[in-house]
Amino acid sequence: MVLCATGCGKKSAKNVIKAFSDKVNGAKSYVLEGSMEVFSDEESFTYSLSASFMKDNYYKVEMVNQTNNHEQVLLRNADAVYVITPSLNKSFKFQSEWPYNSSQSYLLKSIADDLVNDSASTLSTDGSSVIVSSSVNYPNNPELKYQKVTFDKDGNIKKNEVYDEEDGLRMKVTFTSVSYNAKLSEDDFKLEEYMNDQDSSKTTCTDSTCKEDACSGENCEQKTGFLESIMYPLYIPSNTYLSTQDKVNTDVGNRVILTFGGEKSFVLVEEKAVASEEFEVIPVYGDPMIVNDTFGALGANSLSWTKDNVSYYLAGNDLTTFELINIGESIRGENITVSKEK
Repeated sequence: MVLCATGCGKKSAKNVIKAFSDKVNGAKSYVLEGSMEVFSDEESFTYSLSASFMKDNYYKVEMVNQTNNHEQVLLRNADAVYVITPSLNKSFKFQSEWPYNSSQSYLLKSIADDLVNDSASTLSTDGSSVIVSSSVNYPNNPELKYQKVTFDKDGNIKKNEVYDEEDGLRMKVTFTSVSYNAKLSEDDFKLEEYMNDQDSSKTTCTDSTCKEDACSGENCEQKTGFLESIMYPLYIPSNTYLSTQDKVNTDVGNRVILTFGGEKSFVLVEEKAVASEEFEVIPVYGDPMIVNDTFGALGANSLSWTKDNVSYYLAGNDLTTFELINIGESIRGENITVSKEK
């Protein structure tokens, strides 16, 4: 009967989910390759994706932005969870439950668990492909409601699409290869692998010599940290306004502090991201999450991330987590005018 259900074209969602879940949970390790697209109202971002898993909670996710070649790594080993930015020679260190505290569209166990946990999951077909739909769990982004997971005729996962409550596509992960029971060891999940000593082979940039056409990419070490422009959020909660704007000097450049007052007061700090001479591990409270086209750190009342060589820190006790994320994601590089309270 099982053979007939899976081999005679009479597949059910339950059978497909069980087969996939058994394969994932039975694997001691896996390595997958693919791509990930993230869609917002006005923009989309594409990453190349490589993810590794080994039993006892070892995870490594390497993502490279296909627009600017910006690489980041999400790493979980026996010590902690890390978000690593090799080009800056820096890492955020979390004591976090990632990846188990939220759905993860690019990790096989997360996808399988979402399918198993939804008793109302449904199945449809598209040619020889089988598509199983289920709810998802994104506590920090309640707009994300369900996923569509595509399998080929042999039960191999090929694609995962995540949709919002209005059936808008928000994330799409395409799996080009999955190798179960890959030969991995704890050495493959060491933080030291990404420690990059800055050396003389890198170009040193100064205000007078660092030009856009002569100094670009990860081989250029930014020694100065002067902001060229100030970025403002396109989204500000109601009855909230820019009250002060200050610029202060630092040891390596300057820092801009934007203070917003009103019902939902908050502070936004911006400064040029400068690569560290020695690998720097920065302890943070919270969890890693995607902000626009980069991984950031989400705390109880704060959000920090680096985009286009600018580091941002956003904090506000009056903000909900959803408002915090919306403000952060609305800072997209446009230099706009923001009215101050008169």
